[in-house]
Amino acid sequence: MTTGLKGKVAFVTGAAHGQGRAAALALAKEGAHVAALDVARPLAYPGYELGTAGDLDSLADECRALGAACLTFAGDVRDDAAVAAAVGAAARQFGRIDVLFNNAGICGYGLAHELDEAAWDAMLDINLKGAWLVARRVIPHLIAQKSGVIINNSSVMGLRGGARLSHYVASKWGLVGLTKSWAIELAPYNVRVVSIHPTGVNTPMNDGLAALEGLTPVEVAARSAGNLLPVPWVEPADVAAAVVFLASDAARFVTGSQFVLDAGLLTR
Repeated sequence: MTTGLKGKVAFVTGAAHGQGRAAALALAKEGAHVAALDVARPLAYPGYELGTAGDLDSLADECRALGAACLTFAGDVRDDAAVAAAVGAAARQFGRIDVLFNNAGICGYGLAHELDEAAWDAMLDINLKGAWLVARRVIPHLIAQKSGVIINNSSVMGLRGGARLSHYVASKWGLVGLTKSWAIELAPYNVRVVSIHPTGVNTPMNDGLAALEGLTPVEVAARSAGNLLPVPWVEPADVAAAVVFLASDAARFVTGSQFVLDAGLLTR
């Protein structure tokens, strides 16, 4: 079965590196055109390395080498004006938006009673409010064409609790609530909404979080509850494959649900 993505348009946030970049390239490989948004600059919190403008430029080059058009936008998902401008430009250039991969997100550690408001606000504003800000700009296009899919990148922590991660967990559980609510609202327009829930992923964020802890990524993975399958994490390509499937015709009746990619972690 073909994916049905050829000629479609995907809007991907947090696209400069990691899971977002892998998904953008996987969608481009299937023939989708890409609009890529990333903050593309350092942020005070969480303090690890984020994507850059150079990463966005190279992503565009790689998409074009695959035969897909690619527009890039440097912007913060917390900045509604920047989001509105990017979505508007993508819709004008391509004439439509078919897929939204709400991927932009951060992670950080801290006991609940020791977190400051700045850390809490950054986490919730990027991971949860940012997803809503982007979606509310994309949704009118999906409604108008009576088709499309929104994929919200949550986490295994959107389905369980985690020590020293209460702000992150709250944001990722929130995405599940948005997913289910939007699925109900948008079903009459043939628009699907799903959330995905990866275990740890081998990305620069994974490396950066470990460095902030003074550990290696493998040491961080070892101290967690652990995956059932004998791997410390999954790869960005694994997440990208899930995004392609959920955006494709093969998943045309999948909506309001949670797609788990956890190497068995949640079974414990």
